[in-house]
Amino acid sequence: MSNLDLAEEILEHQVSCKPMELYVFMDPMNPACWELQSIIRKLQIEYGHYFSMRMILSTQLSALNMSVKNADMTGDELEHPALPSVAIKAAELQGKRAGNRFLYKLQEHLFLQSRNVTSYGVLLEIAAEAELDQDEFKDDFHSVHSAKAFQCDLRITREMEISEVPSIVFFNECIEDEGVKVSGLYSYDVYLTILQEMLGKDRLNRQSPPSLDDLFIKYPTMATHEVASIYNISEQTAERELKKQVLQQKLERIPMQDETLWKVK
Repeated sequence: MSNLDLAEEILEHQVSCKPMELYVFMDPMNPACWELQSIIRKLQIEYGHYFSMRMILSTQLSALNMSVKNADMTGDELEHPALPSVAIKAAELQGKRAGNRFLYKLQEHLFLQSRNVTSYGVLLEIAAEAELDQDEFKDDFHSVHSAKAFQCDLRITREMEISEVPSIVFFNECIEDEGVKVSGLYSYDVYLTILQEMLGKDRLNRQSPPSLDDLFIKYPTMATHEVASIYNISEQTAERELKKQVLQQKLERIPMQDETLWKVK
């Protein structure tokens, strides 16, 4: 775990007593869950002081084979639908920040580059791009701990009767109250309204977004539309500001087929 990851883990522990907790159920292979990521980022930036968040992997598999640790991992040819989820759990063992970074990179490879993320070899590439400790990632991927963590997520999914992904369950600090389940993908305003109603406040204190430099420290790779949404500006204005960062050699521009990404150099 890097010093930055460790600092974030400590900070989250210190401020864990927030009035709301969000359980976010997602399948990393589901396009709607990829779209939800942008919404969650904006919600965390503006109102993250009101809630903590737990990501639950809810991969839908007809026949789940968790014998990964017994498979021959000497080559990169191994493929299985469960591998991306197991890999995410392995990445999370290096810290929550590392896990989120790996998840985003995995979805980027899947939805923007059309890579086969069920391949062990591709997952190793993603781990390298996410700047994980490679030896630690391989060890954790092979260990029983990652598989059991994924199985735990699937059990929570069943117990909370989650039948659609993405889904978010909002819990307040009153243990006796049931959570509010929101199944499917909605606009940012819908999630904000639910948060506000459950907090029982007429108005929430919105935090201003960080500088571009600080934003890319938190999220090393972002799309143009995400930056525009966070700063409430047009995509044209966002692209102009991002190009300035490229000229200053702070970012690099990565053109994709359907999207433009900006990455910290």
